[in-house]
Amino acid sequence: MKTKPFTRVALSAAITASLMSGAVYAQDNGQTQSASTTPAPTTQSSNTQPKANAKNTQTLQQVVVTGTATAGGIKKIDASYSITSVSAQQIQLDNPKSAADLLKTSPGVWPESTGGQTGANIEVAGFPGGGDAPFYTNQIMGTPLYGMPSLSFFEQSSMFRLDDTIDHVEILQGGPSVVFGDGQIGLTSNYILKQGTDKPSGDIGLTTGTDGLKRVDGFYGFKIADSWYGSAGGFYRDSDGVRNPQFAADKGGQLTATLTHDTDNGEFMLWTRYLDDKNQFITPIPLVQTGSGTFAAYPGFNPLTSTYYSRALQHVYLESYPGGGTSANLADGRGAKLGFLGANFDHDFGGGWSISEKILYDGGNMDTNALFSGNNPETLSAWESGNAVPAGVPVTASYSNGAGLVTDPNTDVISQGWWHIHKNIQNLINDFRVSKELFEGNTLTAGLYLAHYTDNDRWSLGNPMLMTNTPNATPIAVSYVQGGNTYYVTNPQGIIYNGGYNITENGKATNKAFYLSDSWKLEQWLFDASVRVENENAHNNVCNLSNVNIDGNPYTLYDNSVAMCNGSYAHTSYNKTHTSWTVGATYKILDNMSVYARANKGAHFNSFDDLRGSNTGDTPPLLKIENFEVGYKYQIPQFSADVSFYHRLFDGLSYQPSYLGVPTGSKATYGSDTKGVNFIMSYTSPNRFFSLTWSGDWMDGHYSHFLGNVAFYGLPTAGNPSGIFYTNINGQQLQRQPKFQFRLMPAVRIPTTYGDMRLMLTWEHVGDHTQDQTGLQQLGSYDDLGISAQYNYGPNWVFTLAGSNVTNALGLTESNSRIAGSAAGSSGVILARPLEGHEYNFQVKYQF
Repeated sequence: MKTKPFTRVALSAAITASLMSGAVYAQDNGQTQSASTTPAPTTQSSNTQPKANAKNTQTLQQVVVTGTATAGGIKKIDASYSITSVSAQQIQLDNPKSAADLLKTSPGVWPESTGGQTGANIEVAGFPGGGDAPFYTNQIMGTPLYGMPSLSFFEQSSMFRLDDTIDHVEILQGGPSVVFGDGQIGLTSNYILKQGTDKPSGDIGLTTGTDGLKRVDGFYGFKIADSWYGSAGGFYRDSDGVRNPQFAADKGGQLTATLTHDTDNGEFMLWTRYLDDKNQFITPIPLVQTGSGTFAAYPGFNPLTSTYYSRALQHVYLESYPGGGTSANLADGRGAKLGFLGANFDHDFGGGWSISEKILYDGGNMDTNALFSGNNPETLSAWESGNAVPAGVPVTASYSNGAGLVTDPNTDVISQGWWHIHKNIQNLINDFRVSKELFEGNTLTAGLYLAHYTDNDRWSLGNPMLMTNTPNATPIAVSYVQGGNTYYVTNPQGIIYNGGYNITENGKATNKAFYLSDSWKLEQWLFDASVRVENENAHNNVCNLSNVNIDGNPYTLYDNSVAMCNGSYAHTSYNKTHTSWTVGATYKILDNMSVYARANKGAHFNSFDDLRGSNTGDTPPLLKIENFEVGYKYQIPQFSADVSFYHRLFDGLSYQPSYLGVPTGSKATYGSDTKGVNFIMSYTSPNRFFSLTWSGDWMDGHYSHFLGNVAFYGLPTAGNPSGIFYTNINGQQLQRQPKFQFRLMPAVRIPTTYGDMRLMLTWEHVGDHTQDQTGLQQLGSYDDLGISAQYNYGPNWVFTLAGSNVTNALGLTESNSRIAGSAAGSSGVILARPLEGHEYNFQVKYQF
């Protein structure tokens, strides 16, 4: 691969926010190209196959490749499933906060992106997740980025950043994805990279924002020789964040390069990417619950901009980290330092034979440095009583930043866990397919999917740090004198190490799958049937823990009984085989109208987290899903619609109580039952100056088949100091999933002498949702507005202004995930993650 163009573009300064290119957001069917005119120059060349062509993402005639058996893909209107396509231009005006936030362009998907750029909880309607992203796979060029969808402190959107190297993305829910790729039963996003051009083309953009954002983006595609093409691009940014932590909230960048060789009968492509980005992981802040699902600001905290993070909390030394302690830095956040190397090869041999080969190797570190919520705020005297400070003894409480003593026993304080997780992952995936046209209209595809991946972790969990209950908090160190001796309740930084969960974990797994798929076009009908036989063989080693006095000093109370690795290990093996299948049929009523039906059954294998705390032979059961859907697609120049009805049944959901991440109590198994409808509808005026898109989901989902009551760890009270309680969850609404959500997007195009102005408004409604399976903590509903305006000046210049939550809506995505049930104390105080306040960014881009 040629490196000079790549280096030149990297040094000339890479790319700007996961947003850049132009045009109006469009979804699945036909929406908003009507809201734009003269599209910005495309960076795709004539050498590119339909799979990398985003020009028609707004029409049902677009060819998509995600969830299909052959590299040639299928038109949306012919597909017996609903798939959303979003071009680079559409991404920019939609103004997603992160790669996870972009997923809400697919109806029924709700990413909780209030935690920052990474670490989002990604919910898919009818898929009972409740945390991380177990039902989401991120692909680049058709290959999953890791062999498991998610792990503790890791989900696949965190491995990915949006920038100008993206041509478009295809987002598929369920359907045939249970057979292809990694067999994902839930949501798959497949990012198609831009490639080189016959005529050199590209862009460079500079972005600034109200959150202190400074970002540079760039892309360059070029011809190397006949049938050889290259491209390079990336971004670098530095931002204070809407919730300013007093250090960089987001800092880092990404570089991507491709090398493509076209032949008469196929294409060979190499791509590589390097990501080094650090992101603040936003901890819940206090609010006051004023009613069921209604909230107000907590005194001293702005719910839209406040954060506990500060310079005073930034640097710590954690004695509890396995192997002898380590220094940790909040500014390292929940980031990623990863390298990727992928290759795609597609070739048509003639005679109906073709092959497709995809391979990806990636790996690196995905560390977490963050505060995690514990109990609700309290007074300093209440904290001292709860931490066994004897009554009547002289107590010293001092600010760790040297600001003096805390003299008021009623000072508002809170204890937050300072967690550090070092996570190293390695991944190798190969997906090979061969297809043969058996007779006219009928194609049989056989494939072999192989994945080998590892996860090596070092955790230091617990570490409660006492701090002021204020924005940009200050740690408090506490000691007392008794019998002439000084007893240190916390270390000088306000931390208590006792207890905790300080493990080493080493997991490795191999996934093998064989799949067979047949598609048959018979006049107006298109049928497909596919089956996948898959084996997961995984092994996990976790160190056993014993309580030790780290420094041997009886007067340093904070480290006298710390759970540390004792030299022995618990080994768990897991070897399961399962068969998944899908069948679908599309009937083409007219060229612009079709109906379809699909049924599929898939499985979700255990992850390394599921093996932790389980014995070999006693691991959680396979999580199985049955999904049924029927849909209708229609498009005319002024109107389009894609509506699907679904019924999703889950069996094998497992639950085990845990406290501070430590599994406790007995395991239980249950299921869920969900019915719902996804929809995308769009209107475009005859003069193409106005468009209106409405997309969303209504769902009725609840838990089922749970025998007896469930044990949960809730908010400790005087009458229940352990906080444990029991409740029946049958019939409760699926946690963290809105019953009704939609996005309404009007867009206007205003022609001018030198170019077009595009204006768009996004009204997002998130309906009633709950925190956990108990349904006891209602999070209410909210509405927020986003705006964007873009002006194309001549053929080269593009100016874009985008704003999010411009009305400063107060809406919650989640409350304290370590408190089950009602999370509000007697005073109504609750720890939760609300939406960030308004943020505006402005970009100037030069295209050539």
